[in-house]
Amino acid sequence: MSEKETNAKDQTHSKVSRFNVGDVAVYPAHGVGRIESVENRDINGEKHDFYIFKVVESGMTIMIPTANVNHVGLRNVIDKKDVLKIYTVMSDDSGVGNETQTWNRRYREYMDKLKTGSLIDVAEVFRDLSLLKYTKDLSFGERKLYDTAQVLLVKEISTAKNVPEEIVQSEIEALFPPPDNPDN
Repeated sequence: MSEKETNAKDQTHSKVSRFNVGDVAVYPAHGVGRIESVENRDINGEKHDFYIFKVVESGMTIMIPTANVNHVGLRNVIDKKDVLKIYTVMSDDSGVGNETQTWNRRYREYMDKLKTGSLIDVAEVFRDLSLLKYTKDLSFGERKLYDTAQVLLVKEISTAKNVPEEIVQSEIEALFPPPDNPDN
């Protein structure tokens, strides 16, 4: 695990406490959702408390053991002041250079980043695939990852800034203008 991932996970763990019904949170690779309820269920003869989490984008409901919140990566939405950091990550193309890797290796690497739950990792995936699509066609799997990363970014940033998703979508698109046509 890289130092950045360790710091992101430590930061995530320090921010997570107990969620209440109605709280908005982020579940890794699924995005922003709301704690619908806290329920007690009997599993193998033992009583366990679960957050019933409903993902905004898909409507999917996920049962998350309250004791495992840190382990599964459920976290608070980023602060509004942290949005600029995410935009900075997307704008920094100095470390980008995965076009020599095979698409399936890139896919695995990007999938692992999406699963971390870190919006910085999601921003890196989106940035890398945004830039890569200008030099070669994305595979079907990469295209799906690109779309997933975009949805995760737009939903969480719009929630953090409390603005419509269309505004965030426009801001993100402005970070990736098409390259100049060499024929001009």
